Amino acid sequence: MLYVIYSEDVENSLAKRLSVREQHLARLSVLQDQGRLIVAGPCPILDSEDPGQAGFSGSLLVLEFDSLEQAQTWADADPYIAAGVYKSVTVKPFKKVMPV
Repeated sequence: MLYVIYSEDVENSLAKRLSVREQHLARLSVLQDQGRLIVAGPCPILDSEDPGQAGFSGSLLVLEFDSLEQAQTWADADPYIAAGVYKSVTVKPFKKVMPV
């Protein structure tokens, strides 16, 4: 089943993000290689794909797991959490309707 993981950043999170970005992306690459990553990316603070030093307000992931518990466990182990990037993380089941 698919799961949405929506995370909200603390203020001024850019330096923290950059400090563990490679570890964060490495975990996502494993899921991508397994065909379980549907979409992943940050939410820029500015209305721009490159917000520069303004940074990001959070992240959105849509990933495939066997259960909500597995999705939550995976989300809880994100390096961004250990680095203090996120102030909150929400994991919810997701039903894809479109595109078919």
